[in-house]
Amino acid sequence: MKKHLLATFIGLNMTAAAQAATPTMEEMWQLIQQQQSEIAELKQQLNNNDARITETEVAAEATISAVEQFTLSPVALSKTTFGGYGELHYNSLERDNASASKDEIDFHRFVMFTGHQFSDDVRFFSELEVEHSIAGDGQVGEIELEQAYIEWDFAGQQRAKAGLFLLPIGIINETHEPETFYGTERNNVEKNIIPATWWEGGAAISGEISEGLFYDLALHSGLFLDSGEYKPRDGRQKVGKAKADDMAFTGRLKYTAIPGLELAASVQVQSDMHQGVGDEIGGTLFETHIAWQRDAFQLRALYAQWDFDNAINSIAAGADDQTGFYIEPSYRVNEKLGLFARYSEYDNLAGNSNDTAVEQFDLGLNYWLHPNVVFKMDYQNQDAPGETGYDGINLGVGYSF
Repeated sequence: MKKHLLATFIGLNMTAAAQAATPTMEEMWQLIQQQQSEIAELKQQLNNNDARITETEVAAEATISAVEQFTLSPVALSKTTFGGYGELHYNSLERDNASASKDEIDFHRFVMFTGHQFSDDVRFFSELEVEHSIAGDGQVGEIELEQAYIEWDFAGQQRAKAGLFLLPIGIINETHEPETFYGTERNNVEKNIIPATWWEGGAAISGEISEGLFYDLALHSGLFLDSGEYKPRDGRQKVGKAKADDMAFTGRLKYTAIPGLELAASVQVQSDMHQGVGDEIGGTLFETHIAWQRDAFQLRALYAQWDFDNAINSIAAGADDQTGFYIEPSYRVNEKLGLFARYSEYDNLAGNSNDTAVEQFDLGLNYWLHPNVVFKMDYQNQDAPGETGYDGINLGVGYSF
């Protein structure tokens, strides 16, 4: 009997406990409503976060787009190159007959290069120069575009270019950065006979015929000798609205198969340097040179000659034959210091029997503070007709990068 009463009492307690743990319908409804409210609040927070993320993405894209409009990408920068060179000269010279002196300082050239590699085989190159520091009406200087051309590697070792380019003639016409040659001033022969720096507008092809043997062929604008002019340097038009009634042709062969040796010969032909104005005057330029490097010793020698039609003699007697040559040995004492001597002679009236040649002897040194930074000092002794030659000291500093 006692056992039966105990079991009945335990069962009643368990039933009461179960009934106490089970929520009523009203409590269940309230719980569901609370959960729905929490879920709605979480959804709203997620929507707000999504909106902020979208706004941030839009702002970032707008910023990137704006930056891209005003800056070059790393890839573009790697394909675009900048450089340049410049040289300051001081000349202290006096004429042999003491009739005049030349004491001046001149920032002779300030040049900037810009190039761009469009693809593996297509590129652009340009060279913009300010001569004598200041240019404008009544000023001594000029602003000149010396190069601006497109070059295309069209087959193997063969290239073509079109635009404004330096002619393949002589030693310094294509390579004339200050640290690449001796002497404060460029030599007289390549200045007055070739005449460097000499650029024209047109098209050219070049390439390697065999190992160490190269060619250049160019069709381009030519010289224009105005009334009373007979010197080639006076005929440079610099491709500024240049008269092009008569184009010119230039060809070169260059041999470099032997280490340290360069042999080259160039020819230019133009049938009318009056460009259809007045009597026709044709001319042919022949140039040949050697540049030989053996350890610390270097030798450069060049010969150039113009052969003009006889009609030019009506302007200046003897102008049908204009010649020049120089020989320049040098010795590199060490990586910083180099010594040189040069004898040059040129004559713009070599076709007559008179003594009209200009002879000059130069002796000096180059000191390279850096492979691309050079200081120069030289003494010149010049013998010209009528004792009009200049003797004295030249100093210079130059750089390229």
